[in-house]
Amino acid sequence: MRKIIVVLLLILLPFLATSQDSLDELLDQYNNESIPYISVTELSTIESEVILLDAREVNEYNTSHLKNAIHVGYDHFDIDTVYKQNIDKKSKIIVYCSLGIRSEDVSEILKEAGYNNIYNLYGGIFEWKNKDHKVVDSDENETDKIHAFSKQWGKWLHKGKKIYKK
Repeated sequence: MRKIIVVLLLILLPFLATSQDSLDELLDQYNNESIPYISVTELSTIESEVILLDAREVNEYNTSHLKNAIHVGYDHFDIDTVYKQNIDKKSKIIVYCSLGIRSEDVSEILKEAGYNNIYNLYGGIFEWKNKDHKVVDSDENETDKIHAFSKQWGKWLHKGKKIYKK
C-alpha cells in the first residue's frame, strides 16, 4: 500500500506543483527570495538604466525578449557569458525568465561571482507582457509572440500569442 501511495505522489506531484492560485504562491514554492524582486511597474520606469539578462533558452529568447536584453540562458549558463559583456559588478542588473524561477538561480550565481546589485523580475516576461509592455523578436522587431515554455507554465501568460515550439 505504501508503494502505491509513493507512486501516485510521484505521478501527481508535477500537476500539483503548478496548481497554485496565484503567482505569489507559485514563486513562494520555487524561490527562496535570495535575490530581491523588482516589479514590472518599477522596471518599466528605469528600463533604459539597467542591464537586462534573459535566463531562458535560446529558442525562447529568439521568439521574444525584452528590448536590449542579453541572452545568458539557463541550462548551459556560464558566468563567462556575463564576463565577456564587460558588465561592471556595480551595475544594476535585472535577470528575468518566463516567470522568475530560473532567473533566481542565475542571479544567485551572479551574486556569488561578486555582482551585488541584482534583481529578479517578478513574474518574468509573462508578467511583463501581461502588463501590456512590448517585447521584440530575434530581429528586434516588436512581436506579440511569447514562448510559453509548456502548457503547464503557459497558463500564467494571459496576453500575447503563446508559442510552444522547441
